[in-house]
Amino acid sequence: MKIFDCSLYYDEDLILELRLNMLSKYVDKFIISEAQYTHSGQKKKLNFNINNFSEFKNKIIYLVDESEPSDLLYESKDDTKIEKVEHRRVNSVKRIAHQRNKLIEGLKEASDEDFIFYSDNDEIPNLDNFDFKTSKNEILIFKQKLFYYKFNLLCDRVDWFGTRGCKKKYLLSIDWLRQMKSKKYPFYRFDTIFSKTKYRNVKIIEDGGWHFTRLQTPEDIHAKELNGEHHDEYRLAKKNVERISALIKRKSIDHDHQAKTTENKFSKEFKLKTLPLDQMPIFLQKNVKKYSKWFDFDE
Repeated sequence: MKIFDCSLYYDEDLILELRLNMLSKYVDKFIISEAQYTHSGQKKKLNFNINNFSEFKNKIIYLVDESEPSDLLYESKDDTKIEKVEHRRVNSVKRIAHQRNKLIEGLKEASDEDFIFYSDNDEIPNLDNFDFKTSKNEILIFKQKLFYYKFNLLCDRVDWFGTRGCKKKYLLSIDWLRQMKSKKYPFYRFDTIFSKTKYRNVKIIEDGGWHFTRLQTPEDIHAKELNGEHHDEYRLAKKNVERISALIKRKSIDHDHQAKTTENKFSKEFKLKTLPLDQMPIFLQKNVKKYSKWFDFDE
C-alpha cells in the first residue's frame, strides 16, 4: 500500500517546503500540477524549480497543465472572445478543475489499494494518528485548523474541511474528490445512491491538519487574489495592498466564511487568535528560528 499526495502549485515555495518535510515519512509520491494560466485566465510563467526541493527530488512528479478548458464561457464581439462578468466565477471553477484533473497523469503507477490524497497547496493533512491499514471507509475528509498570515494566527470561527482522500479503486477524478461533501450521510438518505458528492461511507478525520493561507507579503496576497479562483469576489470587494497590510497589523480578517452572499462576505472584521508554539506541528516547533518571519508571538 502506497500513499500519493496530490496538490496544485502557483509559486508557494514556503508552503511546499513545509508540506514535503511534514509528509515525506508517509508519502511515496508527491504529484504537483502547475498551470500555464491563472484561474482568471491570464497567461503565466512556470515557477516550479525542482532544484529548490532537491532532497525530495525522487519523490516528486511534476506536471504542467498547458491548456485551458475547452468549455469556457465567452461571448464573441468583432472576432474577439470576451469573458462577461457573470461568467468569471464559472470559468474560474472550470480552470481549477482542469488543473486538478491533470494530476491523474501522475498516478499511473498507483494500484487499486493505494491511497490518493488531494489538498489545495496550503492544506497539509495530519497523518500521524491515522491507521491506513485498517481503514475501510471509501472517502476520508480531514478537518483542519485554519490559519491566516502567520503559522500560528488561528481563525477559530470555522472548521476547515480541506484534504480529501480515497483508495485508487474509488477515485473518479481529482476534482470529484475535492468536491466531496464534508458530511457523513445516514443510511436512509437514498439520494446518496445516485450522488457523486454525497457518500454514507465517509470518515471525518478529527485533528486532521492545518490550512495555512495567505502566508505571503501583502503585495503577493493582492496579486494572487486578483488571479485566484475567487478573483471576481475579490475585485468586487475593492481590496488593495494597504487594506491587506492593515488587516495583518491588526491580526484580523475581513472574510466572513459564513456569509450567504458575495456582498456580505467582506462586510465584517474578525480577530485572529495567536496560538503558542507547543500547539503547532512538531516540524514547525523544531524549525521556529528558520521560519521566525512567519510566526507571531507578540502580546
